[in-house]
Amino acid sequence: MMLAAGAVDGRPQPAERSDAVARFERLLSAQGQELLGWLNRQGDAFGPDGELRVSAELRTRYPADLVTAALAQHELRSLGRVKFARAAGMFFTRAGLEQASSELVARHRAGRYAGCGRVADLCCGIGGDLIALAAGHDVLAVDRDPLHLRMARANAGVHGVAGGLTTIEADVRDIDLAGIQAVFADPARRADRGRLRTGSSEPPLGWCLSLVDRVAPVAIKAAPGLAHEAVPAGWELEFVAMGRELKEAVAWSPALATTARRATILPDGHSLIQGQARVEAVQVRAPGEFLFDPNPAVTRAGLVKELALMIGAWQIDDRIAFLSAGAPVETPFARTLRVIDSAPWDQKRLPARLRALDIGAVDIRRRGLAGDAGRLHRQLKLSGTRRATLVMTRVSDRPWGLVCLDVHRP
Repeated sequence: MMLAAGAVDGRPQPAERSDAVARFERLLSAQGQELLGWLNRQGDAFGPDGELRVSAELRTRYPADLVTAALAQHELRSLGRVKFARAAGMFFTRAGLEQASSELVARHRAGRYAGCGRVADLCCGIGGDLIALAAGHDVLAVDRDPLHLRMARANAGVHGVAGGLTTIEADVRDIDLAGIQAVFADPARRADRGRLRTGSSEPPLGWCLSLVDRVAPVAIKAAPGLAHEAVPAGWELEFVAMGRELKEAVAWSPALATTARRATILPDGHSLIQGQARVEAVQVRAPGEFLFDPNPAVTRAGLVKELALMIGAWQIDDRIAFLSAGAPVETPFARTLRVIDSAPWDQKRLPARLRALDIGAVDIRRRGLAGDAGRLHRQLKLSGTRRATLVMTRVSDRPWGLVCLDVHRP
């Protein structure tokens, strides 16, 4: 289902794509590699203010269009260091970098494919997941964007895993999966010109789910807001966080699933899973001496009650994710806070409460209680010596405020 010349659907047209690939190929030339190598050696030393000066200087030695492409690539490589250890040698587009999984997430996911044979990476983009998959498998990489496909092959080469790689420029819906033993799909969740609605993808999630009719082991990368009910029974829905930052969701087909819901915390790879017996209730009580703020992956996976049972905690409200206990517990699945003040929410008296506690700075954590955190910050005008977390929430459905200290902060 390749685009016809002249089609107008919000995506780059064939002539534009051809030009983009040609500009990229120039970066792979000896002259392009020389220029990129020089920029790599400079690092970020010339800074944004010096870019015009550097650009003007380079244009005396290299073609102007090559300099423009190299400077753009250098900027993207700098941004890519957050996701890739070898970003300095890789190639990106801005959209491709934004959608690409980081190498830590991709390696975590590729581990589930151990024992599978040839894998198809559908909608491979610039190759974030492809690199991890190709480290242990022959991979068929498919994308309808020729520039991303060419970058994916180059990036696999940078990581030394291009030997078993086959690339096909096509719409993934037209691909014959004969000989493929497992599939990974990363459908686009944003259009080149904003045509996709929030929560939709291209190809649609329904088509991706139907891949199990042809290949049993399938994984589908999705936005972390993916609704639980969007995934059929028998599939596993995993929510992945890097530290406390929720990154993405993954739907695993029954052939790869090991539970119904999972919260995974990277870089250490801790996983909290839904047990065989669904937890129906956890005790609801007033806040104790310690408060636990579950990781967003735990909250999105709907595993707060499982966490409560694991750490011996209770809920402070049956509809709020905060947990509490009388003793601190070390867990990778929640931030542990020591409660130093707990009372019904009273914003007028709050500044005096904080001054009495010698609080000079607060991080505001709001859940279940409306309010403008930014405006509250400006109104407090604190001057104490301690930093605290101010929790705006509900306790047994009553507006409540807690002042807490991080147990790990000196």
